[in-house]
Amino acid sequence: MLKVKNLSFSYQKTPVLKNLSFQAEPGESIAIIGESGSGKSTLLKVLRGEYDLDHGQIFWKTEAILGPKYNLVIGNDFMKYVAQEFELMPFISVAENIGKHLSNFYKEEKQQRVDELLDVVELKAFANTKVKRLSGGQKQRVALARALANAPEILLLDEPFSHIDNFKKQSLRRNVFSYLKEKNITCIVATHDKDDVLGFADRMFVLNNNKIEANETPEHLYKNPKTPLIAAFFGEFNVINGTIVYAHQLKMITHSPLKVTVKQSYFKGAYYLIEADLDGETVFFESKKDLKINSSLYLEIIK
Repeated sequence: MLKVKNLSFSYQKTPVLKNLSFQAEPGESIAIIGESGSGKSTLLKVLRGEYDLDHGQIFWKTEAILGPKYNLVIGNDFMKYVAQEFELMPFISVAENIGKHLSNFYKEEKQQRVDELLDVVELKAFANTKVKRLSGGQKQRVALARALANAPEILLLDEPFSHIDNFKKQSLRRNVFSYLKEKNITCIVATHDKDDVLGFADRMFVLNNNKIEANETPEHLYKNPKTPLIAAFFGEFNVINGTIVYAHQLKMITHSPLKVTVKQSYFKGAYYLIEADLDGETVFFESKKDLKINSSLYLEIIK
């Protein structure tokens, strides 16, 4: 397992991470969320051994993960890291990129492995295409497959689906996270997208003010958002009488103390997101139909 004990790190005396402690079990998927600049990407790089710690320890099983003061070459064989910047070889094919670090002594096994991963990232039709001819999203999928080629024990992913269009994103997530579970690969993913978390992550860390503010299952955090930061990750929300209320938890009724005036209506496909005024404060709620601007109505909170 991965064990992190009292980890602290600073950039040129500017604290980024303070006294972080957690562990990740084999095969567990953990999502790290937080605002831009909260330290998500930095934490992944620290776990990889890219930086030296100010304080604390990192272990994978019994092996310490150390920074550049102790290692001439960054990284470990048991760990792979996929960043938003792809370190691919542009003038060779997709298949050659994926199999680049696999042994040629076992050519049949190598080909089977490459074919398996081409299926996972849905790029079999592009196996012989040079990487330079791919889109950004396709390159990101090649980078994911190459990281998995040597069967790492732990995978660090930094916004792994950020360049991938919605036509492929849903199925790709299912393929990748199912594959990680099947192979018992521990995964830590930094993301800003709730769809990378819900349905896939076993736990979610919320980074805020240099610390882990919450460490729970995504379902628990979704149902019990203790701060606006957590609620904002999952969707539109309001703070009414000191209580966090998601937009879908406000329903229209014939009369209640919550009288609002419609300010704007946004079509969202299955519903309209309504922006309204409640005693001088803006609130959002969902409606099955479009509502007239400046019309008044009443809401109640349903949880």
